[in-house]
Amino acid sequence: MPSFKAPLYEMLVRHAECNPGSLHVPGHQYGKALDKLPDSVREDFSRMMRLDVTELSVTDDLHHPEGAILEAQRLAAQLFGAQETFFLVGGSTVGNLALLLSHCKRDDIVITQRNVHKSIINGLALSGARAVFAAPQIDKDSGLATVPSLAQLEEALNGYPDAIAVMLCNPNYYGMGVSLKQYVELVHNYNKLLFVDEAHGAHYGLHPDFPESALAAGADAVVQSAHKTLPALTMGAMLHIQGERIDRNRLRGTLAMIQSSSPSYPIMASLDLARAVCMEQGPNLFTEAIEAAAYLRECVQSKLPWLSLLSLNPESAGLPAGASFLGTSGLGSRESAAFNHTDPLRITLSDQTGTLSGYDWLKELEGYGWWAEMADARHCVLLIGISCNRRDMDSLVKALSAISEQYGLGSREIKGADVRSTVHWSWEGLSLSSPVRIPAPADEVPRAEWVPLQEAEGRICAEMITPYPPGIPILYPGECMDHGIIAVLQSLAGHGAKIQGASDPSLIHVKVYPR
Repeated sequence: MPSFKAPLYEMLVRHAECNPGSLHVPGHQYGKALDKLPDSVREDFSRMMRLDVTELSVTDDLHHPEGAILEAQRLAAQLFGAQETFFLVGGSTVGNLALLLSHCKRDDIVITQRNVHKSIINGLALSGARAVFAAPQIDKDSGLATVPSLAQLEEALNGYPDAIAVMLCNPNYYGMGVSLKQYVELVHNYNKLLFVDEAHGAHYGLHPDFPESALAAGADAVVQSAHKTLPALTMGAMLHIQGERIDRNRLRGTLAMIQSSSPSYPIMASLDLARAVCMEQGPNLFTEAIEAAAYLRECVQSKLPWLSLLSLNPESAGLPAGASFLGTSGLGSRESAAFNHTDPLRITLSDQTGTLSGYDWLKELEGYGWWAEMADARHCVLLIGISCNRRDMDSLVKALSAISEQYGLGSREIKGADVRSTVHWSWEGLSLSSPVRIPAPADEVPRAEWVPLQEAEGRICAEMITPYPPGIPILYPGECMDHGIIAVLQSLAGHGAKIQGASDPSLIHVKVYPR
């Protein structure tokens, strides 16, 4: 077993042990200034602040690393299989912004999916690049969205041969994802860059039970939020790159522009420690959590049958997992499953009796001291972290049982997967968008006008229209409204869907820019 080695953290400890006198920022002066504050505050923060320094001759510089930070990043690249890894102190947001800003000029085209994180939309707006949005695949049982199909991605690559890059988000918030090898092969066959926002998959590839990482699949650049599933501080993330397609000098320069010139050393040290413990313990680091998650699933299935668990069901997704395909570019027919793996550490619950929404479950669990990761109108998502064990799961099952008893769920009719209407119908007929420029804050935007929806064909949308659930935009500002999108909006209105972002939630009228 490798010895525990964390060069960045160890450098900070050595410096603190010298009892250095501070004539520099930060103002807490290694925590000594906490003497002015209450004892409880000093106890909470003093040890951490001993390691919170600035760029000194002995502490290295994130924007020009030559010492401990450089070594820590190289060790991270070794663990995750990258050619080069950059530490991020502003979360995956910084990585997504940096990739787009360093590789895209105004009017360049990026092919991406509608269900992307807002940092990607912001990166498109700031760079001036135009997005071609592909509709995500929707799992028909859960109504949840994943990445676009290979068929639609190939259609986009054929339709927009000047595209600079493809950017995907995989896995989604619910732990649903696809194997990206075929996506990598397709994108690289068209000689395009493939960026992957893998914010929720920093642990992927680190245990045999975890899905393969996007980096191992061959993506050119992968952004991971280490703080989400590894023992790192909030905002600690990493950007991994490989291959010759990435403009590394421009990427370094962009990161230096958009990351703080005073990056947090505790955050960077936590990334170093997270990598070190993964390297030292290997897959064993995750074994207890995987077993705890499996035990929770067994308990729910046997004791709480009215709770539905999201699980991989290849037949419902469209094809058997691993189905091969042949197609126009030699890569196969582009029919594929909506997803072919789930994160074993994410438990997605839904109430098959229709009594409690996902939000209800989240709130009720808080009353028992358990705070869930997230919820939507149907689902409640539980993230099983590496400190979780079977005892924790027994406590959680007791809470779920008590909530169920409180609402009499055991005596209610189980209505099945359609108890809370899924939303996949809202995407039927939705095609690729035309190139869309997302307005930046400094852009001069013409005054919008309202028009009846049925008269909006050919007009440029002036608002973001998002059905919720699933919270995935149907229309972005700057997107041309074609017949297919209008039909989808009419279908949403007819079903009484809840709409966010639209000035007229009934969708009788929409906002458009003047001709």
